[in-house]
Amino acid sequence: MWAHSESMNLRTGIVSLLALALLAWFLRGTNFADVWLQVRQVRAGLLVASLVSVGLTFIARTIRWRYLLTPIGDTRMRSVFRATVIGFGALAVLPVRVGDVIRPYLLARQEGLPVSSVFATIVMERVLDLVAVLALLAVYVWGFAGYSHMPPRLLKPIEASATVAAAIAGALLVIMWVLATHPERIGRFAEAIARLLPGKLSNRVGRLASTFSSGFAAARSAREFVMAVIWSFGAWLAIAAQSWTVTVAFGIPMSFPGTFLLQSMLVIGVAVPTPGGVGSFHEAYRLGVTTFFGATGDQAVAAAIVTHLISFIPPVVGGILFMAQDGLSFGRLGALAKSARDKEGPTANEVSVLRSSGR
Repeated sequence: MWAHSESMNLRTGIVSLLALALLAWFLRGTNFADVWLQVRQVRAGLLVASLVSVGLTFIARTIRWRYLLTPIGDTRMRSVFRATVIGFGALAVLPVRVGDVIRPYLLARQEGLPVSSVFATIVMERVLDLVAVLALLAVYVWGFAGYSHMPPRLLKPIEASATVAAAIAGALLVIMWVLATHPERIGRFAEAIARLLPGKLSNRVGRLASTFSSGFAAARSAREFVMAVIWSFGAWLAIAAQSWTVTVAFGIPMSFPGTFLLQSMLVIGVAVPTPGGVGSFHEAYRLGVTTFFGATGDQAVAAAIVTHLISFIPPVVGGILFMAQDGLSFGRLGALAKSARDKEGPTANEVSVLRSSGR
């Protein structure tokens, strides 16, 4: 237990230092007086529209998750929405992507679903997110980039990247369908790997195979799978709208389809494991709008900060409110996440709290 705690503290310290380093790099050479002037001159109405887009994003994510959960069991919209907001709030505050662990764990306990199967739907969500981002990038490059003022030296490598992205997106959908509709292939693959591993690891591989087979069950139903894909695009169009309205509010000349290119860069940015994407999100945004859309450095810094705040503050505030209703805290979420990772059950009091929430 002590060694695990030390390891977690070390990891938290490393990612915190990484966040500070990236934030310092992002702010290098910034004229803060000009950044403040940019903020004061922003078009407030578009910021309100951006906040509305954040809300629509969470509604779309909630609906998509319910489609993925349909083969596992019945869920309530309210419970799924609350778990989604709490999970993303935890992602913005806690290190090492705790929100991706606690979100399915909370919902499984609230709705009486198999925890392992609900965990697998999160993996499926991530695959669908990647498919949507890559497909939208291809849509922008093939359909709209030619109308932009982007220099050919930048356009050609982006076109090549979009071609690869579209191929990857299509391949991911095919792989997901094959694994879901032929679960025995997952079992055979797991057995082949398990024979090469020690007993404990072998058993874990077997459990993972069963988990992903049951969690990918939504892909076996054409209707649930298609609806999950549609709502994935709906969620990412809402995310694009959120970024676009802020960017335009700061006077940066980016078309709405241009946001698809920016989003692909932001996805790479938030993949860096800093709490809430601090530093990595900001630098990815700054690099994107200055390189491809002609923003000035201070203009990009101001827009990046506001975009990040609008993206991350609503789920944090919403998560805190929902957790307060359920008697939870971010510290307690961290403990629950550890329990979930270790496959230990919650305490009797935690079960009572989790079951009562959402009613």
